[in-house]
Amino acid sequence: MKLCGKILVGVAIAAVAIQFIRPARNESAGSFPDDILAHHEAPEPVRDILKRHCYDCHSNNTSYPWYANVQPVGLWMDWHIRDGKEHLNFSEFAAYTPKQAAHRMEETYEMVEAKEMPLPSYTITHRDAKLTDEQIKMLADWARALEAKILDSVKE
Repeated sequence: MKLCGKILVGVAIAAVAIQFIRPARNESAGSFPDDILAHHEAPEPVRDILKRHCYDCHSNNTSYPWYANVQPVGLWMDWHIRDGKEHLNFSEFAAYTPKQAAHRMEETYEMVEAKEMPLPSYTITHRDAKLTDEQIKMLADWARALEAKILDSVKE
């Protein structure tokens, strides 16, 4: 067998073998007592933005598309979700210290206004997740106001 054929066989075997690697899913049943929306008021449009555009990567419950079952895509998604939750987890927001919570709100409005969130890799496959200018303003204003509220509560 020629070298090229051996390489193709090796790649095919690796492609099949990697399908058996299954990271744990970011899916949880029930409610989350520390969820940001359980502790902080948000207008219904902001609640909708958070749930439709942010919670897949920044909460303890992800809605997985069918292609998450295909490796290495599933592994890549798992890494993104873990990284997203490390930066901000809306399901555990009330567990943050006030300083951490305020900082995460600052990062939220900065990233949203810079159009760095949601990630372009997410909006490519979730076209409806791309935020409009109106949604960006609404979410950024809410996050900015929540940051100020959290900081004010620390000063008291």
